[in-house]
Amino acid sequence: MDQAPSLEGWHPPAAPDRVGMVGRFCRLAPLTVAHAAALHAANALDAAGSMWDYMAYGPFADAEDYRAWVERQARSDDPLFFAIVDAAGGTPVGVASYLRIDRPNGVIEVGHLAYSPRLQRTPAATEAMYLMMRCAFELGYRRYEWKCNARNAKSRAAAERLGFTFEGVFRQHMVVKGRNRDTAWYAVVDSEWPRIRTGFEHWLDPANFDPDGRQRRSLVECRGIPGAQS
Repeated sequence: MDQAPSLEGWHPPAAPDRVGMVGRFCRLAPLTVAHAAALHAANALDAAGSMWDYMAYGPFADAEDYRAWVERQARSDDPLFFAIVDAAGGTPVGVASYLRIDRPNGVIEVGHLAYSPRLQRTPAATEAMYLMMRCAFELGYRRYEWKCNARNAKSRAAAERLGFTFEGVFRQHMVVKGRNRDTAWYAVVDSEWPRIRTGFEHWLDPANFDPDGRQRRSLVECRGIPGAQS
């Protein structure tokens, strides 16, 4: 009988802790109601509300409505929410979470990504995803997932840029805001992580940014330079 490789020596990882993660451009702090006002103000810069187009919730009616949502999510362990705080200004500018935390199988997902205009297309946006991915694999998870609406071209492009592998589309997977959602599945597995980690580290290196803060090499290019293949 053809058997799968043995996982001798592997043990189910611990659940992620409700503790912060610190980078150069941002830090991730466990979400609390103290973050709500600043996050709502940052989100309000998206006047059209397009950041919520593919989310199961939002846009929110007002600051109090958003605060109530934050208060509920701050009590949750799965999803486990974090505020993404800009290092330069110390201001919360986005939200992300771990979810569908499957310890017995070593699988964890990243999601609920609500990036305000202040966070979108910044080094902090990429670094936040690096910090969360690094934490998951350091805990011992074998598989790190990204799922999104198959129609969400921006999310799919982001997953591929970050190093996730496309694995297929689950048709009629969910009903979201009264509409069908086909879900695109992406993942990084632990054997791929060393190469992806090194690419992130090359990209985040201060030498990769010019005096105006523009990248010299793209993240995709950084995964292909010497040292990113091991």
